Amino acid sequence: MTASPTDGRFRIGVDIGGTFTDGTLVDSATGEVTTSKVLSTPSQPAQGFISAVEKLLEINDSVTPGAVEHVVHATTVATNAIIEGKTAKTAFVTTEGFRDMLEIARQIRPSLYDLQFEKPAPLVPRQLCFEVPERLDAKGQVVTALNEQALAIVVDQIAASDVEAVAVCLLHSYRNPDHERRVRDAITAKLPNVIISISSDVVPEFREYLRASTTVINSSVAPIVSTYLKSISEKLFAAGVTSELLVMQSSGGVYPAEAASENPVFMVESGPAAGAVAAASLGTALGHPNVISFDMGGTTAKASLIRNGKPNITKDYSVGGAAQSGTGAFGGASGYPIRTPVVDLVEIGAGGGSIAWVDSGGALRVGPHSAGADPGPVCYGLGGEQPTITDANLVLGRLDPNYFAGGEMSLNLEAATESIRKQCAEPLGLSVEEAAHGIVEIANTAMVNALRLVSVQRGHDPRDFMLVGFGGAGPAHAVRLAEQAGIPRVLIPLGPGTASALGLLVTDVRMEGSATLIVRSDEIELSVIANEFDRLENAGREAHQVAASASGAPEFERAIEMRYWGQSFELSVPAPERASIDQVWMDELIESFHDAHETAYGFRAIDEPVELVNLRLTTIGKIARPQMRKLDNVGTNASVASKGNRSVYFAENSGGKGKLSTPVFDRSKLPAGAVFSGPAIIEEPDCTTVIHPEWTVTVDEFGNLGIEHNS
Repeated sequence: MTASPTDGRFRIGVDIGGTFTDGTLVDSATGEVTTSKVLSTPSQPAQGFISAVEKLLEINDSVTPGAVEHVVHATTVATNAIIEGKTAKTAFVTTEGFRDMLEIARQIRPSLYDLQFEKPAPLVPRQLCFEVPERLDAKGQVVTALNEQALAIVVDQIAASDVEAVAVCLLHSYRNPDHERRVRDAITAKLPNVIISISSDVVPEFREYLRASTTVINSSVAPIVSTYLKSISEKLFAAGVTSELLVMQSSGGVYPAEAASENPVFMVESGPAAGAVAAASLGTALGHPNVISFDMGGTTAKASLIRNGKPNITKDYSVGGAAQSGTGAFGGASGYPIRTPVVDLVEIGAGGGSIAWVDSGGALRVGPHSAGADPGPVCYGLGGEQPTITDANLVLGRLDPNYFAGGEMSLNLEAATESIRKQCAEPLGLSVEEAAHGIVEIANTAMVNALRLVSVQRGHDPRDFMLVGFGGAGPAHAVRLAEQAGIPRVLIPLGPGTASALGLLVTDVRMEGSATLIVRSDEIELSVIANEFDRLENAGREAHQVAASASGAPEFERAIEMRYWGQSFELSVPAPERASIDQVWMDELIESFHDAHETAYGFRAIDEPVELVNLRLTTIGKIARPQMRKLDNVGTNASVASKGNRSVYFAENSGGKGKLSTPVFDRSKLPAGAVFSGPAIIEEPDCTTVIHPEWTVTVDEFGNLGIEHNS
């Protein structure tokens, strides 16, 4: 049944990936979901965006553009600008004597014994780094007054440099922003059209280099992001969609496009965050608040752990370096560090388009290079010549060459087979099927390591979690990954290929605020904490009033970043939910920190003094969740959805000697309550789910696939 414009308000979510752009339209009243998937347009991402929106409105043609309540967007345009070195020409202003801060950076490296490692070049070259005579101490007191005459000379030099943006980071400005604001005002008076970011506004926290790096990234991508979002807004307006445009943040919330244009550093990892939010929302709604999110698209695979319905949030991550496994999103040591909240995930270069190759030592390798959307895998027939994971799955019989993307695209099995034979099988002395299986298993091993990094390495037992698999390629690998990682249950949501886009529509408006303390718990006056939280809440209310028209009244989440006295890094601990900040509140907070430290590092030091480093406040504007829609067809007989049988290669049951005759099901016809065992293939327009032997599928009332191991 197609909804009419009067049935309720509609929301659109669009997620631009490296290979496909996914769109989702949800009827807020009935929960009816319409999805679209188009090839991404890397050279003009806004075109892929509007194509996905127009396709949604074309599929559900009774929904008028004026009935759209708001549009939510996740994009990697900021990340891509950094990775590709296409950031705006930016100047950097800092305290006299610290001009080389960006050049020196940090002394840590992602691989301890890699003698060939080179730090990425600073986003601002040294000739565009400027100093102003001024100095504050660690308490924000003026040691050296700001030299106005020297500042005027610096402003003239910046004006002569023809820059598009300026980043300002002065020492200890997180304690006292006065000097930074005066520098900003002086530059604005001379250069009113230049974008200026000051660190005391972007990330008012201690650690000069991290604060400077975050501010520089904010400035250097702001012109690009603002132009991009303006282009999208214009295209939406031309299509008749005049509703508010919201943008996904790295932390899992959304904020208005205007705020994203001013502070784009908060949306650098918006795409991966959307998937984690989708998994958290679905798991919680189904009574499984502890899940591991696994999102495998055409270019990368992302894993994130969700406890008690909330993704873990970190600030220790970097962007623009080599994607790797480790602390934070990219290991925290490669690329440019950013100190803004981000969903803690591990991202690796293993997607459907990841290229398989044989190295100089004769070993089969997969990734991290991807065929992307252009030219794509060999089987797409768009000019790709190197075999990929998608080609391997096709050769193994796991994909139907005539039912890819719902039949909109035909896959060339012969070309994929020949590519794997020539470039992988023959050099290794294997059959084509053995080589294809090797490609898939090598990729699976890398992805299992990612699952373990977000679970075991964080102190969690994967057996206590359920794996939520989605993305265009995720369901084809999820069951095998769960088997290898020891995860007993798998959930494949309805429409998994566009689940990240749906995740955009089940999140809230979020705005972050922070304040630095750096004081021991036994020496601080509790009124200081209360006053700082009150100040942050007042600022949050003002920001919410201006920016959160799509949400309800503001709610607040408090957290404190803490460490044992003498440690270098801190852990974030939720503040106790008590009416007043008193000694009982402090005792509960310290006990929570001991527990968090034991979970992360395996021990607690109850006799050591505890230090409060930063206060963090998140202002949340709740957005009503669309209801999940129950299936109309109910029954236990899965045969009503049968599409026949197909020969599929399963090494664990075929002994590596051939393929098994495997039943294929049309997911749209599977009734709620149906139960069947693997091996099986379940097809739907946006992806294919592979059920391995010894796993059993149960279809729930909402059409989700619950998959459990038979043991």
